[in-house]
Amino acid sequence: MRRAFVGGRVETMDGGPAPGVVLVSGGRIEAVGDDGLLEGPGEVETVDLQGRLLLPGFVDAHHHLSIAALEPVWADLEGVDDPDRAAALLAGAAARTPGATWVRGCHWSRDALRLTRHDLDAMGFDRPAVVACTSLHRGVVSSHGLDVLGIDAGTADPPGGRIHRDRAGRPTGLLIETAWSRAHALSVAGTADPDRYADLIEDRARLLLTYGITAVHDAAMSPRAEAAYRRLAAEGRLPVSVLGFPHAADLLTGPDRARWEGPVTGEGDDRFRVGPVKVFADGVWPPACDGHVGGERVRFGEVMPGLGEHIRAAVGHGFGVAVHAVGNVGLGAALDGWSAAVRGLEPDHGLRVEHATLAGPGDIDRMRRLGATGVVQPGFVDGMGDLAVGLEFDEQAWLPFADLAGRDVPLAASSDFPCSSTAAPLPLSRFGVERRTAAGALLGPEQALPLATWLRLWTAGAADAGEQSGERGRIRPGLRADFVVLAGDVDGALDVAQTWVAGECVHEATG
Repeated sequence: MRRAFVGGRVETMDGGPAPGVVLVSGGRIEAVGDDGLLEGPGEVETVDLQGRLLLPGFVDAHHHLSIAALEPVWADLEGVDDPDRAAALLAGAAARTPGATWVRGCHWSRDALRLTRHDLDAMGFDRPAVVACTSLHRGVVSSHGLDVLGIDAGTADPPGGRIHRDRAGRPTGLLIETAWSRAHALSVAGTADPDRYADLIEDRARLLLTYGITAVHDAAMSPRAEAAYRRLAAEGRLPVSVLGFPHAADLLTGPDRARWEGPVTGEGDDRFRVGPVKVFADGVWPPACDGHVGGERVRFGEVMPGLGEHIRAAVGHGFGVAVHAVGNVGLGAALDGWSAAVRGLEPDHGLRVEHATLAGPGDIDRMRRLGATGVVQPGFVDGMGDLAVGLEFDEQAWLPFADLAGRDVPLAASSDFPCSSTAAPLPLSRFGVERRTAAGALLGPEQALPLATWLRLWTAGAADAGEQSGERGRIRPGLRADFVVLAGDVDGALDVAQTWVAGECVHEATG
């Protein structure tokens, strides 16, 4: 079926005059132009946009679909501040997953509810239990879980992580950064069998369509997740396109060495493709930062061990690299590692900096010179903004969106879901426009970007970051006919009215 989209406003993300007609056939954009396209041979079905805005489908450039897919069977502890309520929710999760080897809760906040292994033990589960922080960088494990992990009073902190201890030196159950990575891997693997896992990914991906998202970059794809994606793609059951970043099942620890011999960055098709390897320059609790606040030097956090080695190995095996870097020290280490790894080479793929949450002018200029892309999250204004307010560095800026854009660093927008309140691009973008934190404070309002810019970063910018400009991100002949139709105006409120994938309507808002 050939379809012609007419009667609306079209933003191609290519610049220039807006076309009046977008012609689609065979799941791809056939032509973009004026009403003359309607006069050619052959039958054409007309789609009336009713004055609404037609954009390329949103691409979430940093998303954890393969983790978020499991949340419906875990206990959602968001906002829970009562131990009894937490116990009831975890008991519900245990009942829903009788065959699971762990009981898991998600979106736990230590600020809202302090838990120890003893609290989890008292809930009486017949298997290990873990509650994971929304950040996915720490969690609390029951005593049974600590036994499974081989952690006791004599266990040393792993490189890049910390085992929290009481005054007597005994583990409290709180595991931070790499110390909790194995608990994450075991609790994910024990949640659902491969068939159920694939079904859950498919279900979660269909939800993303309601947000106008037609493609995601899964920023930490375990071997198990990769197998599920490949299966879904082969069976025609992958609702959104996926670019998967190979990573070990143990979150935060670095690449899966066994994966070096598999398909490399760029291999695949426009439904499932291999992306860059994900590595970590620093953590979150805390990130690696060094600067001055009110003239006084402030330093905290550390660079993850093995960073340079991981980058060199990825480049040497033909992969691109995506480095998690939150603090400015982490960012500097990522750029140092990349510079050393590609010295004297012409790498096939570039560097992505995931987050770039704290950066100064020198850091940003280095990113530009190295051709690095910044993959940023407007929703972090909401998620971490209140922690940053009152810790504003003299030389660096938190979430420096305008500084990055103003110094011509290529940018892409993303949610980092489920490490954010939502995956929906439109409400997340508002945080990048208004710079209002969860408590209503302003965080660096000079770093705001207009909504029109965010729409570009969710489309062309994200596609470019994924080396997907030849398949998506713009309304251009030959690219996929993946669209989002928005009702409203960029100067006011916008809502997703329709989502189209390969020229077919897969979501239409009601009411």
